[in-house]
Amino acid sequence: MKNIWCLFLLLYATVLQARTLEVGSGKQYQRLQQATASAQAGDTILINSGVYSGGDFISNLNGNENAWIVIRATERGGAIFRGGSQAFQMSEASYIRIENLVFEQQTANGVNIDDGGTYETPTHHLHIENCEWRSMNATGNNDELKLSGIDDFVIRNCILRNGAKGGSLIDMVGCHRGTFINNIFENGGSNAIQAKGATSEILIQANKFVNCGDRTINIGGSTGLEFFRPLGAKYEAKAIQVYSNIFIGSVTPIAYVGAVECKVENNTIYKPTRWALRILQETTAQGFLPCGNNTFRNNIIVIGNTGTVAINVGGNTAPETFTFEYNLWYNPDNTTWSGPNTPVTEPNRILNKNPLFMDTVDFRIPPTSPAYKAGSPTATTPAKDYHGTSFIQPRSIGAVEFVNPTEVEEVMQQHIKLFPNPAQEYITIQAEHALRSVTLTTILGEVVSNATEIQSTGTVHQLYCYTLPSGTYILHVWQADGTHYSEPVHILR
Repeated sequence: MKNIWCLFLLLYATVLQARTLEVGSGKQYQRLQQATASAQAGDTILINSGVYSGGDFISNLNGNENAWIVIRATERGGAIFRGGSQAFQMSEASYIRIENLVFEQQTANGVNIDDGGTYETPTHHLHIENCEWRSMNATGNNDELKLSGIDDFVIRNCILRNGAKGGSLIDMVGCHRGTFINNIFENGGSNAIQAKGATSEILIQANKFVNCGDRTINIGGSTGLEFFRPLGAKYEAKAIQVYSNIFIGSVTPIAYVGAVECKVENNTIYKPTRWALRILQETTAQGFLPCGNNTFRNNIIVIGNTGTVAINVGGNTAPETFTFEYNLWYNPDNTTWSGPNTPVTEPNRILNKNPLFMDTVDFRIPPTSPAYKAGSPTATTPAKDYHGTSFIQPRSIGAVEFVNPTEVEEVMQQHIKLFPNPAQEYITIQAEHALRSVTLTTILGEVVSNATEIQSTGTVHQLYCYTLPSGTYILHVWQADGTHYSEPVHILR
């Protein structure tokens, strides 16, 4: 009892000591780096709206399990880090939340977060939410978000687009136990997400990828052996889980490269320009494991004539150890297509049947789709689809489970009300519970950046839309528990 009372007093003292450190013109601190030098566990660094030059270096910024340090803009999209070789570099940090910031026009890496080269004390417990990377002013191998030696992290509700031609939107070297969820990736350079250098235990779920370069998700790659975390690991990537994502375009959405024990399940892959997936090996050092023991299951793949060589298998790999099953393959441009050249026999394949998408934005399917309830009856992962809906039993194939539209509307009305609809000046969102984020997109899934101003009072939120042209948009609402709802809204002028 005494120990519990001491812990309570410690937590209470931490709350009392927590401070708000303001950054901005006329504020206590002019730059982020200055505020972080003074920050302690439990503090919030509040960045006021404005444009900030890049170049800050942040080291040894440490919260704790009960008192995270929060770096947050006063409003989403209001604080813009523009230019510089990078917006900031953060090294050897822990228990940090970064929220609502915008990064653009950096000439090297947009944001660089690392372990300071000290593998024994990695940066850990990092959450990045509601941030936006708009564009790079770089060529070559530069990344919008570079993560080196990061453990226990979450990237959620972010937008990353227009990467450097030879780089990644997000690059991971030696990272572990991370989650990417509900993000939008568009116009990547070489990759949207790359996981290499012994990166392991990464969940990539419920994201949308649009035209993201040569390899949208590069599960593995090629890393100098001295940069592996841990040193001496014999794989580039291990236990990467790619679940319930939507892929549109790119040369190849999925590349397994020196990867082992990775799973790609219940995704929708729509019209890649060359291959649906690749099996490759780039690191061949002595004792290094060949790419193998990976799974490709319950996915919908729609290709065109430019992608009729659906699978590319390179040398020094172990394709015979892969599992392919319960995938739906469809070529709308070739009714006589004989199917993909899978390296092993694929049980329960559905070949060249139209999945009957209700649209090519959310890729919902009707109950008449051949994908409906056609997935593996023994699969238990992923638990939820692209929209956060639980998969039924047996599950459907693809990223989006069938849900009766009437039931969706009824559930939406139970928890969230939207009015007016059609709207002119603003949309009011009245929620039953706390909301994590609200986003308005076009019907193509493009975020409307000038409609992100939200005023909130309790569970009532107003999103202003008076600058938008007439048309139909999609309002996406995420509750605090991660539940996602989407509803068409109409704007009239």
